[in-house]
Parts: sequence; structure tokens; C-alpha cells
Amino acid sequence: MRKYKNQQAKQLEQVSCNMCGRELKVENGIVMEGVFPVDIVWGYFSSRDGERHSFDLCESCYERWTAGFQIPVAKGQEKELI
Repeated sequence: MRKYKNQQAKQLEQVSCNMCGRELKVENGIVMEGVFPVDIVWGYFSSRDGERHSFDLCESCYERWTAGFQIPVAKGQEKELI
């Protein structure tokens, strides 16, 4: 879950893992550790038509969550990180 100092400018103040509640390190509006952000608008043919769901997971919780997948996460390597 994200908190902003200034909603208009979207200046990031705090990020907490929605699963374990741990506060992630944020400096100058930048998350300084691994985070898995999710922002989904559910579309037609779901029971959540038009709902927006957003949450953040720390790396540890992401690993625990995906470890339970029946089909593993597809992995690749990026040459440049922005």
C-alpha cells in the first residue's frame, strides 16, 4: 500500500507490503528495495467488473506467494534496468 505526501504531485512517502505489513525503505520518493506493485482494473466477464485493485508485495512475500503456483513464473533476464 502506498502513501503520498502530495496527492497532486504523487510524491511517494511510504510503501508497505500488503501481505506482511512491513514498511519498505523509501528515499526521496524512490523505493530502495525490491517491490512487486500490482494495479489492475477488472474487466468484463469477471465478478469484479470495473473495480480497481492495487497492492504491493515485498520480495519475500512475492517469493512465498509464487512458490505456491502450479505453473511457475516465467523468468528472463533484462540487459538494462531503468
